[in-house]
Amino acid sequence: MASRSTEQGRREAHDELVRAVAQLGWPEEFGEVMAAELGSENAMRRMATYLRRAEPRTPEEAADEMLVIIEQRLRWVERKMSEHANDALTAFYNRPRDPEDE
Repeated sequence: MASRSTEQGRREAHDELVRAVAQLGWPEEFGEVMAAELGSENAMRRMATYLRRAEPRTPEEAADEMLVIIEQRLRWVERKMSEHANDALTAFYNRPRDPEDE
């Protein structure tokens, strides 16, 4: 279960993204969908920052950036999973062994 502060951070990031979408004159529902697709607090904040700074002209440009952020996050997750698997394998190979097993 996520902690209260984590949930509060996600809610704040969600609201920040919806406000950024509305400030561009687009429907708040678009921001709701983007927040749901992005999922994480960090991804939502990155998207809100992009919207405020780049001020994309069309929702399609914003959706393209959203997909890039999602792809980068997925690559990061895959890298972390791979690192964890490599660490576990290294620990297995370096474990103490009984001399009789060799």
